[in-house]
Amino acid sequence: MTTALPTSLLLNGREYAYAAIQQYPAQLDAPVNGYEAKVLDFVRQWLSGTQEFALTTSGSTGTPTPITLRRRQLEASARRTADYFDLGPGDRALVCLNCEYIGGMMMLVRGLERNMHLTIVEPHANPFAYVAAEAKFDFAAFVPLQLKAVLAAGLAPRLNQMKAILIGGAPADAALQHEVQPLRVPVYLTYGMTETCSHVALRRLSGPEASPTFRVFTGIAAGQDERGCLTLRGDVTDDQLIITNDRVNLLDAHTFEWLGRADFVINSGGVKVPAEKVELVLDVALAEIGESRRCFVAGQPDERLGQAVTAFIEGPALAPEVEQRLQTLLAERLGRYEQPKQLRYVPEFRMTATGKLDRAGTLRSL
Repeated sequence: MTTALPTSLLLNGREYAYAAIQQYPAQLDAPVNGYEAKVLDFVRQWLSGTQEFALTTSGSTGTPTPITLRRRQLEASARRTADYFDLGPGDRALVCLNCEYIGGMMMLVRGLERNMHLTIVEPHANPFAYVAAEAKFDFAAFVPLQLKAVLAAGLAPRLNQMKAILIGGAPADAALQHEVQPLRVPVYLTYGMTETCSHVALRRLSGPEASPTFRVFTGIAAGQDERGCLTLRGDVTDDQLIITNDRVNLLDAHTFEWLGRADFVINSGGVKVPAEKVELVLDVALAEIGESRRCFVAGQPDERLGQAVTAFIEGPALAPEVEQRLQTLLAERLGRYEQPKQLRYVPEFRMTATGKLDRAGTLRSL
């Protein structure tokens, strides 16, 4: 039986024929909002053979930066992912990441390159609330916040119908990793960035094949600089060397353990404290006391230490006795200089347009 190739896509519940999109906007009668217009314009450019695409980096760790990617880079990235997950004509993809950034854009490219059926919805916490109840999908990518909302809504059975699920845009905290472990569908945490045309490495989170390490795609050269930070080169980088700020333990040419960002190291009293290590311990401790909240750790100016390790926790202040339990757990599991000198509560963290925690924006708002 031959699978009919898709001739249209669904965008916010409305069907658009590819033939009409190629003439966009002249041949589209239906009104579109700003987000829909940008998606349709990208699809039109891709179908017309445009060779260069302008994007902006997410800005989660610094100022958003304009970047231009070539079509051949995007095609190479789409090919690797589609081959890895055996995605092909007629497979159904749910596109619920922001298509103005690389994660969502690459979901479009994979679908267009492999003749997949695309169902596109604007980013929402639970994208399944905006698609038909009977809709089935083979492939999807979520930010952690979305996947948590989908699982909280009891939609694991719909996820288990898929070939694979990607998690990107932000680290998956301990609570989410625990939630996805029993899923039958393969769930992968991704590693990548705009400069690498989305992910170049995957880490399995679900099932018996779950792993603590990332595996780099074949054909991508991984190395380290003098800081111990990951370097990458391949067709997805247009054969340019990309030097990241991610400290890794490079186990072999294709496997690494992510240790944290070099620019998130806090110099406290002359001792270098990796913020992400403290965050992991804090995240687990919060879950253990029944307070699964978003949190992050940063250095704050201190006259004696230079920088004081400070924990920022989303939501109202913990009750004194609960906070004391948390402090006790942190003292048991962290070194003297790693322990947060202060707990600060923030009503709501700021997020970037791609669903990442905006640390800098949150700190500026305090």
